[in-house]
Amino acid sequence: MLLRTASCESLSGGRGMAKRSGRGRGTGTTTTRAVSSSSAPRAPHVSVLDMWRTCDAVAFDVDSTVCEDEGIDELGAYVGAGERVEAITKKAMEGGMPFGEALQARLEAMAITREQLETYVAKNPPKYSPGIKELTAALRASGKEVYLVSGGFRQMIAPVAKGLGIPVENIYANTITFNEDGSLKGYDAGEFTSRSGGKAEAVKHIKSSRGYNTMVMVGDGATDLEAKIPGGADIVVGYGGAQRRAKVEAEADWFVLDLFVLAEALKGA
Repeated sequence: MLLRTASCESLSGGRGMAKRSGRGRGTGTTTTRAVSSSSAPRAPHVSVLDMWRTCDAVAFDVDSTVCEDEGIDELGAYVGAGERVEAITKKAMEGGMPFGEALQARLEAMAITREQLETYVAKNPPKYSPGIKELTAALRASGKEVYLVSGGFRQMIAPVAKGLGIPVENIYANTITFNEDGSLKGYDAGEFTSRSGGKAEAVKHIKSSRGYNTMVMVGDGATDLEAKIPGGADIVVGYGGAQRRAKVEAEADWFVLDLFVLAEALKGA
């Protein structure tokens, strides 16, 4: 049986750009992502497009989705543990390491203090992905609630949410904990996203507690794909504008390289 896909070429998710470069927060590193028209993602099936337009709420991953960089990696570089933290992040995002294990390993590699974290956040404002401000504004204008569901840290995500007009209670993320002297203690194991499958459970909790009928997850990694469970996300939109991951492109219900595409798609709602 041949499934119908949306006919609008712009919904395939790319704008035919040769490449886009971005600079990480506070590290001086530059990332380049190929976004060629010859490798444009497929257009979404009409049922997926309809779900995007009619859903009650949308949850976004933060690192490499709402923001261009991987916040944990940038924080690791700031304290001199960049390569070790990046390697762990890459393995976790590609599904090669349980998230809880990866979270603990990254914190141990950084051994960050409260003062270092506060200084980093103060000196490094969010580096938003192109189109995210327009997209979140368009979602709210269409009556949809917006959430941030991330394996990153609340202390770093709070300024991101503030800049997008997202209330703090709509943040589901991890919390770094410190001892009285400001040294690293660990993380709050009670947070949904502190464990494997946590994003799925967070989305499921949001959906049931807020009484939503339908909800969409948008993100770049394997943990975002996991959000599609019974009672959780109805569809997953993969985003590859910062990190184009083969697993996400293959398994997401819709894959885009440009967030403006998602905002444009709302116009048919």
